[in-house]
Amino acid sequence: VQLQASGGGLVQAGGSLSVSCAASGGTFSSYGMGWFRQAPGKEREFVASISWSGGVNDYADSVKGRFTISRDNAENTVLLQMNNLKIEDTAVYYCAAGARYPRRTTTTYNYWGQGTQVTVSS
Repeated sequence: VQLQASGGGLVQAGGSLSVSCAASGGTFSSYGMGWFRQAPGKEREFVASISWSGGVNDYADSVKGRFTISRDNAENTVLLQMNNLKIEDTAVYYCAAGARYPRRTTTTYNYWGQGTQVTVSS
């Protein structure tokens, strides 16, 4: 499975932005999907995940209530809608595909996209 993330950019604090991930080369609907992020000098951290059918979502506490993950199995895409962005949300965002019910750990995921930069300014 090949994953291509897009949609990052620069936004002011309090604003909104969405990042998207397009999958190809596999059976997208059989994979759980996740978003992770990595800020400079920090480890990659879990942001959100969604099960293969879209029925089970999970969010890091730091983004719960602000971010929403969704998927379209007909279009082979997963979307992360980010609202009320904070400066500390600045990072490179990565999408990943893996177990049907993915966990918060990177080892749950087999395939990774190249990342897209999200920068939140004051």
